[in-house]
Amino acid sequence: MTGRVTVAAVQTRPVIGEVDVNLAAIAEAVTQAAERGATLVVLPELCTTGYVFASREEAAALAEEIPSGPSTRFLTGLSARLGVHLVAGIAEREGDLLYNSAVLLGPDGHLGTYRKVHLWDNENTIFEPGNLGLPVFDTAFGRLGMLICYDAWFPEAFQALALQGVDAVCLPTNWVPIPGQQPGKPAMALSLCQAAAHVNSIHVIAADRVGTEREQPFIGQSIIVGPTGWPLTEPAGSQDPETVLATADLTDGRRLRRWNTHNDPLANRRPEVYAPYGDRP
Repeated sequence: MTGRVTVAAVQTRPVIGEVDVNLAAIAEAVTQAAERGATLVVLPELCTTGYVFASREEAAALAEEIPSGPSTRFLTGLSARLGVHLVAGIAEREGDLLYNSAVLLGPDGHLGTYRKVHLWDNENTIFEPGNLGLPVFDTAFGRLGMLICYDAWFPEAFQALALQGVDAVCLPTNWVPIPGQQPGKPAMALSLCQAAAHVNSIHVIAADRVGTEREQPFIGQSIIVGPTGWPLTEPAGSQDPETVLATADLTDGRRLRRWNTHNDPLANRRPEVYAPYGDRP
């Protein structure tokens, strides 16, 4: 492991359907992050296409195969040119099937793909649920996992990655206002990221988007959280594109996971107690 690295959550404002425009904005923002020392850069959910598709047909026209599609190849080249690892949300096509996906790219190419498991609202009419499980990928600076947006509302997803030894979860997201959210107050999503980081002793790098797309507002507040659950950065704002950066040793959670002589939340799990309750039918 290489020790401390600088990670960036890049908050963008995609334009629906304008892939070339979005890729140009991404390239500028990622280049600036790399110039500030970033080694791992996380981008929002569906950052190349926009999010609010009018129909499955519109999404299909913008989706691409991974890793051979044009957006993925562009981002792979960007990663290689800048010498960074990059996580980005992509609309993926596999045959007639569509997935809300995220790719992990490194200077040497495509390292892996994650397909969103928990679909939000109208995504259920456009995408298939992810079928690649919750993979973990080894890098020179730690073990990385990926989740996407609504996945963060499921503690089991973070825990499943932690039980596989993940050091950091990269979370491309498109957070929207939720009931009870007060203007000017931190989003509930920030609390979820902090809780997941804390109870699993992992880093969480959440990159959100901003702007309003087809009357749907997005709330920004991208954040990087350390393995104690405390943010390593102030959250980004809620209105404008912005990049937040933090320098950390992503493997610190392996040491910090043991809170004292007796307590390690992953080791202290009692699956035999939980098992009788099962899942709801």
